[in-house]
Amino acid sequence: MLDVRNVSKQYSAPHGVLSILDDISFKLDAGDSASIVGPSGSGKSTLLYILGALDPPSSGTVTLDNQNLYELNEKDASAFRNQQVGFVFQDHSLLPQCSVLENVLAPTLIGHEKSPIEYQTRARELLDKVDLGHRLDHRPSQLSGGEKQRVAIARALVCQPTLLLCDEPTGNLDQRNAESVAELLLSLHRSERTVLVVVTHSTDLANRFSQRLSLVDGRLITAS
Repeated sequence: MLDVRNVSKQYSAPHGVLSILDDISFKLDAGDSASIVGPSGSGKSTLLYILGALDPPSSGTVTLDNQNLYELNEKDASAFRNQQVGFVFQDHSLLPQCSVLENVLAPTLIGHEKSPIEYQTRARELLDKVDLGHRLDHRPSQLSGGEKQRVAIARALVCQPTLLLCDEPTGNLDQRNAESVAELLLSLHRSERTVLVVVTHSTDLANRFSQRLSLVDGRLITAS
């Protein structure tokens, strides 16, 4: 379960305190999904980074499977992110010098929850699921935008995370590829039973999730 309680985020500014998030609370169980929508500057990406243990809140708590993310020391937080949280960004952020398979395996170089052979098997199975099992040795420059994003999704799932976070995963894609990536993301979410949270400007994508969280000026105005 992802349990977000009374999360606020402020930054010091020259003329006072700048409030980004104000008293955000919601819960998602394993297998649940939520979209985060709202105008630019409403705090969507900031909330996503807080959920992923990348940026601490000014107040409030974020708990994933009974672990308070911000009670961990730096070393344990890094290991937790690596094993329990998967990230997919608008820019796929693939390593250009590495093959498709090597990119998917990149997160496994840090943690050692499984053997290299087990990770190899997992990576190949995910690439088969995203229809890239025949492109293992290709470099990112040899892939389309949609294919790159599919590799990024496989990479995010290779360590079998509890929480999958996506920041505008279809934002750089044309309509056909956006629909394909959205369907793939939801299909893998269902089969993997992750907690899925997606920031998006796409109304069509946002409406496909079990909950839709709307942010305006840092406040959660709906949770449906």
